[in-house]
Amino acid sequence: MRVLLKLELDCDPEDAWRAIRTPQVFRDVSYPLTQFTSLEAGGFPELWQPGDHPVQVSAFGKFPIGEQLIAVSFENSPGGLRIMRDRGRGLSGPLALVSHWEHSMAISAAPGGKTLYRDQLSFTAGALTPVMWLMYWAFWQWRAAALKRLAPTWGSGITGRTNLSL
Repeated sequence: MRVLLKLELDCDPEDAWRAIRTPQVFRDVSYPLTQFTSLEAGGFPELWQPGDHPVQVSAFGKFPIGEQLIAVSFENSPGGLRIMRDRGRGLSGPLALVSHWEHSMAISAAPGGKTLYRDQLSFTAGALTPVMWLMYWAFWQWRAAALKRLAPTWGSGITGRTNLSL
C-alpha cells in the first residue's frame, strides 16, 4: 500500500533539502506521536549519511514499539530533483510485521522561492496492511502539518526541538 503527500513548503529548496537530511527534523515532525532514540554509538549524526541507522521507537515516549533500521540513500535527478530514500525495516516488535518498506522524500523548486515536497511511503504487512495503512496515513497527515509549520524556520538554521503544539 502507499501513502502519498504533495506539499508546497514556504522555504527555499536548499533549506528543505538540509532539513529532511537532519535527524532532529525527523524527530520533530514525528513528536509526540512517535519518538525515536538512536542506537548508534554517539547517537544521531548531524545529517543522515548513506547507510544503516538503527533506532528504538516508542509511542508518546512511553510505549515501546520496537527497533527499526533506517537505511538511507540519496538520488539526484535531472531538473534539480533530489530524493532521500529509506529502505529499512522493522527489527522487533510490531515494526517487524512490515515485510516491505520504502519511504522516499523528494525536494524540488516551486515558484516564488518555495519548495515542492513529495513524500511517498510504500509498505506491505501481510493481512495487517489495511489496518497499518490507516495508522500510517494518519501519521503522515501529522507529519505534513508539522513540515508546513516548521518549513519557514529552516532558513535560520535547524537546531533542537521546536514547539510543535498543534
